[in-house]
Amino acid sequence: MRDDLGGSGSASFGRASATHSAQFRVGDVSVRVGAERRADVTLVSALEPFRVEAGVSDIEVQIQRVAHLPATRDRQLFDSGSVWCLYENEAGFRFDFSTPVLGGDPYKRLMVDRDFRYASLLISDKCFARGASSAAPLDYPLDELLIMHRLTQERAIELHSCGIVGPDGTGNLFVGHSGAGKSTTTRLWTKRGNVKVLSDDRIIVRRDEARRDDARAGTPLKAAGDAGEHEVLRLRDRSASRTGHSAQDDKKKRMLMYGTPWHGEAKYASPGSAKLARIFILEHGCGNVLTLLSPSQAVAELFARSFVPFHKHEYVESALEFLQEVVDAVPCYRYAFEPDHRAVDTILNFHD
Repeated sequence: MRDDLGGSGSASFGRASATHSAQFRVGDVSVRVGAERRADVTLVSALEPFRVEAGVSDIEVQIQRVAHLPATRDRQLFDSGSVWCLYENEAGFRFDFSTPVLGGDPYKRLMVDRDFRYASLLISDKCFARGASSAAPLDYPLDELLIMHRLTQERAIELHSCGIVGPDGTGNLFVGHSGAGKSTTTRLWTKRGNVKVLSDDRIIVRRDEARRDDARAGTPLKAAGDAGEHEVLRLRDRSASRTGHSAQDDKKKRMLMYGTPWHGEAKYASPGSAKLARIFILEHGCGNVLTLLSPSQAVAELFARSFVPFHKHEYVESALEFLQEVVDAVPCYRYAFEPDHRAVDTILNFHD
């Protein structure tokens, strides 16, 4: 790469040689990063449990140090109001990360193609020239943004939820806004013992699909707390398709839920996965009341608690279509619960 890669429209996407590399997998999306400096491919502590051996990847990221990152005239799509902004250009998309602590100019820039398969991550030497410690290239929120946008190309979605696998192996997903009781639910279940928590805040749900061509490559090196590791063949291209199968086939699709690195107050984050049996929309209430939701109600409730990039209407449409598949395959209930052990008993003794 050259220093002028910091500008608009000059990214060259594709596999490139790198002296050092690392790979991790979140929600069955595998990301390989390569760089000339070993420090640039060091995974942050949150991603370390998700490290996998080198193999076929869904996203390739090449990391490069540049002198500075100049301003561009790309069209702005979204401003997070915090550390990142999203732009669009002919080559694809650009995420700029900045903070007043480092002078206000972008300290790193992620340029990615439209399928979110190939990316260049540029780190500005100028922002760290005065002795400021260099930010980890893959630290939050870049890691989540990359995975979340890749999910738009697949039959998958990230939900604001906690995923708990019961003693009988049943995977229950408790979905809720902040303050709805996800961390409380996690603590109540873990007090009972013999349960596995995939995450107390963010879960990825996707189809249980066959995989091929790297069945053993990319197997997690460390999967402590893994709930039912799913050993199947891997599809190299799992992009969402609206053709080739009937609606009836979709209803028969089983769903899996995956832990993520992005935990909540209870700090549970596992690389494991489990078959998804039921979904519960959490709300505070009296009596631990379960109410079966209609498919349209369930889709609306889940969509309101999903992490979907709203800056592209096609991403929104794809998310709604997939959520329809989810509620066709998995029963969804509203759960007005009280925060004590009886909330767990209600679920353990519940039969659809």
